[in-house]
Amino acid sequence: MSAHIGVTGLAVMGANLARNLARNGFTVALHNRSVEKTDALLAKHGQDGDFVRTETLQELVDSLEKPRRVLIMVKAGKPVDSVIEQLEPLLEPGDIIIDAGNSHYEDTRRREAALAKKDLHFVGIGVSGGEEGALNGPSIMPGGSKESYDALGPLLEKIAAHVDGKPCCAWIGTDGAGHFVKMVHNGIEYADMQVIGEAFDLLRSGAGIEPADQAKIFEEWNKGELASFLIEISAEVLGHVDAKTGKPFVDVVVDAAGQKGTGRWTVISALELGSPTSGIAESVFARALSSQAEQRVLAQELLAGGEAAVEVPESFVEDVRQALYASKLVSYAQGLDMLTSAAKEYGWDLKLDEIASLWRGGCIIRAELLKEITKAYAAEEKPANLLFAPAFTKAIADVLPAWRRVVSTAVQLGIPVPVFSSSLAYYDGMRRKRLPAAVIQGQRDLFGAHTYGRVDAEGTFHTLWGEDKSEIEAVDTH
Repeated sequence: MSAHIGVTGLAVMGANLARNLARNGFTVALHNRSVEKTDALLAKHGQDGDFVRTETLQELVDSLEKPRRVLIMVKAGKPVDSVIEQLEPLLEPGDIIIDAGNSHYEDTRRREAALAKKDLHFVGIGVSGGEEGALNGPSIMPGGSKESYDALGPLLEKIAAHVDGKPCCAWIGTDGAGHFVKMVHNGIEYADMQVIGEAFDLLRSGAGIEPADQAKIFEEWNKGELASFLIEISAEVLGHVDAKTGKPFVDVVVDAAGQKGTGRWTVISALELGSPTSGIAESVFARALSSQAEQRVLAQELLAGGEAAVEVPESFVEDVRQALYASKLVSYAQGLDMLTSAAKEYGWDLKLDEIASLWRGGCIIRAELLKEITKAYAAEEKPANLLFAPAFTKAIADVLPAWRRVVSTAVQLGIPVPVFSSSLAYYDGMRRKRLPAAVIQGQRDLFGAHTYGRVDAEGTFHTLWGEDKSEIEAVDTH
């Protein structure tokens, strides 16, 4: 029996993708370094569809129809390179190697270029939705050549989540585009999760609302413009009671958030691209700060708070909801703006309406908001920034007073709101006629002769600070 696709690496994500493919009518060849995992999968879920059991990569390759499609689901980094090295001599020109893990997009670009020289296709695909999504329909973001997508796309589109009859899967762009878009998705996810946490802290520390009551508030929020997977699961987490102690679950969990690296990669890439993803960056730093356990204990003993006595009005809950909406919107705006910068840098033709549409189902950041975001970028006149789309310009204008009140109240109460406040600063920084960067340019010119531009003349200038402070036109040495 010729299999449509082979899967090597049968930990939970790989096993669930294999089962998803089989459930959708594809014959799947299975391989794992330890055959026990293959046999365990077949024993437990062999009835999901047609599987081919293999013990070696050679057997896996021999069982596949041409062009061969081999999906790797192993830990990112060296393990992926190791599997590629073993697979490469077994394959023929035109065959496709697929990396469905959370690989860094630069690794994907490197692998794609190297394998292209040997007439092999390499496809890095971002898969979002966790274990459940992998099994029941994830959001899939494939990169690689268009030719490889023609052979692979029908399988991926079939197993992806579907919204309004359309698959949450489409060809993103060449080489590492798929993994880059998945990385930015995860960066937005970091900001979204952090800002929800900040809303929880504001409602509890500011308004004294306990987790069980907050669960009801979040359930209500999930019925409106904030409706999303993360709001939905936050309501569940807040309503959960620890069986051992009878306390709210969130009170018995250590308040130190972990991370696997994709958020950090997003921020590093944004810095390299010069893309201002301040909300995403603050969410990564907030996780890092939460993990500084020893310093936080010392800080509680040594650092003054100086909080002001602020009376929190009944309207505070609604203010937080509106501020949460605005901050979430900014995180999407920053992520999508970063995709625009990356498209220019790497020569990718990224269609933001299509990407936003892929995120409407299956993935972690799926949200009602993405319908409007998709519409904004599908319009004939596409906004230079998501916040410039008429619907969102008006939406933020409507919630801006509440946003300012929430950030102001948080500062007076000593409640840290890094994403709420940095998102507002980003918004204000975008709309201000003049920014203090002119002072920075003056400083740079004085200590390092870095030159500056003038608002009233073309060209580049330098002031002779150590002489008579006269201005000269700078000579371009490049």
